[in-house]
Amino acid sequence: MRVSVLIVIPTYNEVANLPVIVERVLKEAPMAHLLIVDDTSPDGTGELADRLAASDTAIHVLHRREKDGLGRAYVAGFEWGLARDYDVLVQMDGDLSHNPSDVPRLVDALQSSDLVLGSRYVTDGGTVNWGIGRQLLSRGGSLYARTILGIPIRDVTGGFKAWKASTLRAVNLSTIRSNGYSFQVEMTYRVACLGLNIQEVPIIFADRVDGVSKMSKKIVVEAMLMVWRLRFTRKEQWQKQS
Repeated sequence: MRVSVLIVIPTYNEVANLPVIVERVLKEAPMAHLLIVDDTSPDGTGELADRLAASDTAIHVLHRREKDGLGRAYVAGFEWGLARDYDVLVQMDGDLSHNPSDVPRLVDALQSSDLVLGSRYVTDGGTVNWGIGRQLLSRGGSLYARTILGIPIRDVTGGFKAWKASTLRAVNLSTIRSNGYSFQVEMTYRVACLGLNIQEVPIIFADRVDGVSKMSKKIVVEAMLMVWRLRFTRKEQWQKQS
């Protein structure tokens, strides 16, 4: 049975990367539709997205009125897709760090899983063009999160994921507390708390070529604190809400 797939890509000031990633997504994952969630980018990313959507019915655009975090952008995109009854929703970065050619592998893996993570830290996974500092920060962040939360996931902080619609509904998006990059940790942790099946599929993560990274010290601190908040939240509370 053929499933309907929606790829959700949040954008903020990605006007240089957007045409490339849209072209590659449509080529590498022709079975999917694409939703660009733009946070009122001042560089014209939203306007460019509208022009691209006008030329292809597989492209959709969701404009948000303000920039209030990656997590909120993803939640808005997921809710848009769930309201339109897509079977599978894929989340990926808008800066070409995630390879669109990996999308079919992640989607196929959902046949035996509820959530599939594109993982940098399993066998055959990895990163390119990263300095030692960023490697230590990323690997250390995943180790920190999985140790405190007690989950056997190698890449807890990764943002390339394929979701069954039923899994997103079970997570209960209206109760998500994270806003920045800690959103990635919270979403994966909630799925683990629900006892659903999580599979890690190896990917190679490449650093962005154009544009400016959204990572900052504030985001890192937020993620570190959120892990402890998640650790002391009663799992039963999420299960009842779902």
